[in-house]
Amino acid sequence: METPSEENQDQRQDKRGCFECCIKCLGGVPYASLVATILCFSGVALFCGCGHVALTGTVTILETHFSKVTSDHAMLTDVIQLMQYVIYGIASFFFLYGIILLAEGFYTTSAVKELHSEFKTTICGRCISGMFVFLTYILGVAWLGVFGFSAVPVFLFYNMWSTCAAMRSPMFNLTTNIESICVDVRQYGIIPWNATPGKACGSTLGDICNTSEFYLSYHLYIVACAGAGATVIALLIYMMATTYNFAVLKFKSREDCCTKF
Repeated sequence: METPSEENQDQRQDKRGCFECCIKCLGGVPYASLVATILCFSGVALFCGCGHVALTGTVTILETHFSKVTSDHAMLTDVIQLMQYVIYGIASFFFLYGIILLAEGFYTTSAVKELHSEFKTTICGRCISGMFVFLTYILGVAWLGVFGFSAVPVFLFYNMWSTCAAMRSPMFNLTTNIESICVDVRQYGIIPWNATPGKACGSTLGDICNTSEFYLSYHLYIVACAGAGATVIALLIYMMATTYNFAVLKFKSREDCCTKF
């Protein structure tokens, strides 16, 4: 029979073994890829969700106040509907791509930490990792363009909002005729020059700024732009993580490399 001291030693060894196992498991988590995945999902969700609703509000504002004839903004309506369908595709793609990159991060981190005894890399695995590096760089550059594009409606709505805020100023009312202040959306190329009325002036412009569609769309565009910026940051983290993972796999494929890090 075992003595009480031997039983205590066995219990301490079991506890130590569980602790070491937990440390190894935590060491195998790709924290950079995990943070990038959470940030990417959040950014894409904000961009797609808020952007979809904001585009719908923009069409309502244009149809109600700036383009009363349907044929004048028919092309713009088709483009906005196409962009909304593209948003669905972007959300689906990045949900799948984020999961794949996270799985690739777990795979490579296991190779680095050698959690599964001797880890052998293959040419196919290195090619897949290199493909992820290339694709992530392409997506990063593309999302820089998306981020810049998403700032355009924020700029347009801010111009209208700042004009309305200036018209409410008492000093502005004393020095300037309010009805002479106009916002013409035709100059931005949103609707054609023959669209009627095409612009809003004075009190009409102030009423537009007070509508729920304008207020909601303006703030949703800001959130969508912030979501695009968060996605860019997530892709930058993915770039660093995938590049490091590829370098590690290539290094471990060498027969003369050190097997202990």
